[in-house]
Amino acid sequence: MKVCGFTFIRNAIKYDYPVVEAITSILPICDKFVVAVGKSEDDTLNLIKNISPQKIEIIETVWDDSLREGGRVLAVETDKAFQHITIDYDWCFYIQGDEVVHEKYLPTIKEAMEEHLYDERIDGLLFKYLHFYGSYDYIGESFKWYRNEIRVVRNYKNIYSYRDAQGFRKEENKKLNVVSIDAYIYHYGWVKDPRTMQKKQEDFNKLWHDDQWVDKNVIKADEFDYSNIDVLKKFTGTHPKVMQDRIEKINWKFDYDLSCNKMKFKDKLKLFFSKLGCDIGQYKNYKLIK
Repeated sequence: MKVCGFTFIRNAIKYDYPVVEAITSILPICDKFVVAVGKSEDDTLNLIKNISPQKIEIIETVWDDSLREGGRVLAVETDKAFQHITIDYDWCFYIQGDEVVHEKYLPTIKEAMEEHLYDERIDGLLFKYLHFYGSYDYIGESFKWYRNEIRVVRNYKNIYSYRDAQGFRKEENKKLNVVSIDAYIYHYGWVKDPRTMQKKQEDFNKLWHDDQWVDKNVIKADEFDYSNIDVLKKFTGTHPKVMQDRIEKINWKFDYDLSCNKMKFKDKLKLFFSKLGCDIGQYKNYKLIK
């Protein structure tokens, strides 16, 4: 069994993406790793070059910034990396620049790939998610956060990145047949210095909307206001080892009063049934086989 990781990135330093940690976290179970590095305003290219030269293959790309609808350019860049993977690899492990896998899940992921290697019904593996918010101590609890997504897919070139690169589809816009595994993706996209987060919000909304929408809907400020959140809960687990240095260097403080949680009644019902193993009303960009 051969496994190739893949991702895309641009301006990782400018927006403080933990992309080094993201790639490093899954590198032990990847035979190779393809990174589509977009032309950047910082030293992102050399940042990626210095991770693991013996495993990483870089393709330099130029983002089409005219694609300003639904984050489409993110899917285009994902596809560039995926299509670059040669046919001798069985599985392709996708990870975004703000996602990290805890080392405790690597054996589970590898075992799942081995178990389903010859089951052609299965197009991919479905992961669970933890979305960190404000700091490394809190995670989003409401249902505006997606609970599951595909991160391992077969090396079939009829598979493509869907919408804003959150998940995948295959030819004729069909959902992938997946198996759910007991492994989490730790999403750190909402944990940044408030000044960096504000800049990211102002710039990245341009990937989804035109200038008029951005001017009307994105608040201009020096720092991002993390207090505007509905429901959080305290994180009681451990972070991946590759994140420890970054966590120790945190230079801002975010505290949240859990008594201020404002979960809607319908979300309370969803959460109740979710804990019973029944996901009601959740968007599912996949077909669960088992």
